[in-house]
Amino acid sequence: MIRRCHRLHRALAGSRLAALLCAALVGALNAPPAHAHKPSDSYLTLKVGEERITGQWDIALRDLDFAIGLDADGDGKITWGEVRAKHAEIAAYAGARLAIHGDGAPCAVVPGEQLVDNHTDGAYTVLALRVDCPKPPATLALSYRLFADLDPQHRGLLNLESHGQTRTAVLGPQAPMQSFELKALDRLDQFLAYGREGVWHIWIGYDHILFLLSLLLPAVLLWDPAGWRATQRFREGFVDVFKIVTSFTVAHSITLSLATLGVVSLPSRWVESAIALSVALAALNNVFPLVHGRRWTVAFGFGLIHGFGFASVLLDLGLPQGALLLALVGFNLGVEAGQLVIVSAFLPLAFGLRHTWLYQKLVLLGGSLLIALVAATWLAERVFNFKVLPF
Repeated sequence: MIRRCHRLHRALAGSRLAALLCAALVGALNAPPAHAHKPSDSYLTLKVGEERITGQWDIALRDLDFAIGLDADGDGKITWGEVRAKHAEIAAYAGARLAIHGDGAPCAVVPGEQLVDNHTDGAYTVLALRVDCPKPPATLALSYRLFADLDPQHRGLLNLESHGQTRTAVLGPQAPMQSFELKALDRLDQFLAYGREGVWHIWIGYDHILFLLSLLLPAVLLWDPAGWRATQRFREGFVDVFKIVTSFTVAHSITLSLATLGVVSLPSRWVESAIALSVALAALNNVFPLVHGRRWTVAFGFGLIHGFGFASVLLDLGLPQGALLLALVGFNLGVEAGQLVIVSAFLPLAFGLRHTWLYQKLVLLGGSLLIALVAATWLAERVFNFKVLPF
C-alpha cells in the first residue's frame, strides 16, 4: 500500500518570548501521543489522459466517522474491518457530493478500489476514481459539496494534471463550483494561480490574521509607565507597522522556502501548538506589555513559525514539476498582497480612533483578551486533540 504524506511538518523559532513559549510547550511534548489538530481536508487528484480521466480521493476517516459512522462497536478505534464494511456507503456518500462536467455535459464518476493510507494527521480512505465523459473535454467543471453541511471550514485540495502540467485549487463551501480550461498553461498562468491561492490563504487563515492584528493594535500607541497613549503623528504608527510587517514577511519567507524545498522538517504537533501559542502571547503582550519598543523582533521570531504554516498549505496544493520556484514566489507574493490589504484597511482606521476610549480600552485591551482566549482554545484543541471552535 502506497503511503504518502501531504503535509510538511512546520517548525518553531524563538524570540524574546521564547522562554515562555518553550515552557508552555513542555506539557504538550510530554503528553500522550495525539495527532496535531488541523482543518478538515480531503485530497482530490485527477489526471486527464487522452482517452479517460482517472484519479483518487483521500478522505479522513475521522471525518467519515462523524458523517456516516465507521466505529461500529463504539470503542473509539476504527479498524480496517469496520472501514471495509462501509466501503459501499463511503463510495455512495462521497460520490453524491462530487459532480464533474466536461464541456457542460455530465460525466460519470465511477468509484473503484478503496485502500487506507496514513497522513500526518491520521488515517484516510483512498478512493480510486474513474471519470467517464461523453467526449474528451476541453473544459472541466467540478461541483464539490463534501461535508458542506457538517463543517463550513472543510477544504478539498485539488490537483488537476493535464498536458503534463498541474493546476491546484481549494474547493469547499466558499467555492463549491469551479471550472478549469484543460489547455496547456503558460508560466504566467501558473504564477497567477498560485498568487491567488496565497491571497486566499491569508484571508481564511484566522490564526495568521489574529497574530498580525495582535502586533498591529498598539502600532498607533506609545507605552509609558502610566499605560498606552496615542501617538502624535501618523508617521510614527506607519514606521512601526512597516517594521512589523517587514519582519514578519522576511521571517515567514525564509521558513516557507526552507520547508517547501524540503530543507527543514520538524514535528507538526510542536508547530501547530506553537502557532496558537504565538497568537496568545502576542495578544497578552498588549495587556501586560513585556515587549513594547521592539515588537518587530516578536514578529520576526514568531513569523518563522507561521512560515512553516504557509508552507504546509502550499505543499497540500501540490507543486508543479518544472515550476517549483515560480509557484513558491507566486504563492508568497499572494500571501504578502493579502496581508497588505489587511494592513491598509487597519492602519488609517486605527490612527483615526487612537485617542478614544473605544480604541484604547475596548479594541486594544478587550480585543487582545478575546484574541488570547480564542488562541488558548486553539492551543488546547491542538494539544489534546479535540474540537470546540468552528474555525
